[in-house]
Amino acid sequence: VISILEVDYSCTPEEVQQHFQSCGTVNRVTIRTDKFGQPKGYAYVEFLEVQAVQEALSLNESELHGRQLKVTAKRTNIPGMKQYRPRRPNPYQGFRGRAPYAPPFAYAPFGYGYVVFISFFSRDISSWTSKTSNHATNV
Repeated sequence: VISILEVDYSCTPEEVQQHFQSCGTVNRVTIRTDKFGQPKGYAYVEFLEVQAVQEALSLNESELHGRQLKVTAKRTNIPGMKQYRPRRPNPYQGFRGRAPYAPPFAYAPFGYGYVVFISFFSRDISSWTSKTSNHATNV
């Protein structure tokens, strides 16, 4: 597969196929378009034979529709091109950790300063309610 840059916008896949047919049997021609269907100015040509790619590279800087084509091997065919490259951090964006921020379980997800804390330890709730009821009767 080869990549062709600087393809004229009025060029059809059939014309691209005829231009590269001397190199070998063309399996597929793809002219990339944007979301509105307008050509982006580059195309891919897939050949049936591997040696046809080398012959097609010799057509670099040839003319089609009055434009000088830039012919290169498609990037995914070059060994080592699929290596991971980390993204550079954006200096205008704050630091973001791996996980989104989640408040501790003791805080309610609403308002400010409200604390909801439920203890599941050795405290006996019945003794607390009995003290409260005794206090209410003593008053």
